[in-house]
Amino acid sequence: MRKRLAVVCFVVCSILVLANLTQRADAATNNSKSNTSSTVTQSIKEKQEQINKAQKEKSDLKKNLSNVQEIKKGLESKKQNLTSYVEELDKQLAEIEERVTLLKGEIVQKEAEIEETQKQLEDAIVRENEQMNSMMDRARLMFENKDNFAAELIVSSSGLSDLLNRAEYMEKIVSYDKEQWTQLQNTRKYIQLCEKQLELEKDILNQTKDNVEIEQNTVEMFIKQKENDIRAYQSDIKTQEQAIKEFEAQIKQQDEEIKALERAIAEERKKQAGVKRTYDGGTFTFPLPRYDRVSSEFGYRIHPIFKTKHFHSGVDLAVAKGTAIYAAYKGVVVAATYSSSMGNYVMIDHGDNLYTIYMHASVLKVSKGAEVTAGQTIALVGSTGNSTGPHLHFGVRRNGTYVSPWEYISR
Repeated sequence: MRKRLAVVCFVVCSILVLANLTQRADAATNNSKSNTSSTVTQSIKEKQEQINKAQKEKSDLKKNLSNVQEIKKGLESKKQNLTSYVEELDKQLAEIEERVTLLKGEIVQKEAEIEETQKQLEDAIVRENEQMNSMMDRARLMFENKDNFAAELIVSSSGLSDLLNRAEYMEKIVSYDKEQWTQLQNTRKYIQLCEKQLELEKDILNQTKDNVEIEQNTVEMFIKQKENDIRAYQSDIKTQEQAIKEFEAQIKQQDEEIKALERAIAEERKKQAGVKRTYDGGTFTFPLPRYDRVSSEFGYRIHPIFKTKHFHSGVDLAVAKGTAIYAAYKGVVVAATYSSSMGNYVMIDHGDNLYTIYMHASVLKVSKGAEVTAGQTIALVGSTGNSTGPHLHFGVRRNGTYVSPWEYISR
């Protein structure tokens, strides 16, 4: 009688254990999920933040383009004075050029981000397939043994304690399966976010490339406008007398600026007793990788518009905007700045009072005080300052006087 009662109690307890198993498994799953899924949840959160950032970036791209109409409006008030007009336009062009440089850097960065997002997406897809295959295998195994599992759990148990142990094991299995399902769902959500981010990043990349083209076209448009305005200003009979005076003043200012630099260098050398830079007589490197033509020779010439005779201090080498400008010989940069007549220019001291000067650059690649070598890129060709087309004005000064550059470079 006692033995039969014990068996009945054992079966009843077994049924109660199994009935309560699902509820306990749910509670256990919630606790397990909070621990094992935290990394995936954090990844999803970070990915959503990246998407929000990308959406703002995409929106801002369209707002940050140069305001052409505002620039034109600001230039109109400067047209009565050629020098002021040139300075203002060059200032605006410099800002656009800087924006283009930043955009090109963003293109490189965005391409790297796209590559990283693509890798994250591919890794997530591999992970999803692995999780899905694992769950399918487990589901198949459980389906095949569904009729025998519960009965075997009770019958094969040696006692209540053993049953409870087996029930706890089953609880862990159920908890594990629920956790795997949760992780699969999170992985799928992460994949969707990766795909969304990838699409956004590609849109941003394409828009950034479009912006570079738009800004470069804006630069070209303003350079062409500048060239036409300078010619029109110089050709207009009403303003020609004033234009000649301004032109002569610019040449004088340019000469004084260069002489002032030479005097400052001479004074500095006096302070540095025993320190002397010497020119060793080496052959100059041509300052450009190529050029289309000599648009203006060294020496006295008749101005094409004013029809007045004046001295041209260097050779003008016509070449496409953005072409690299090379240091003709090793030396130290004594000036890398802007002047309304010379535009962006670089002046290099080669020793023994021998200097080379490179004018009208669009972008400067060196700073004052830099040591440079022959053939090193120091600037890019442009049309800044008093210029009516992209070219390099290359000048050579020896002992305080301009000399023909052809004495140092060959055609």
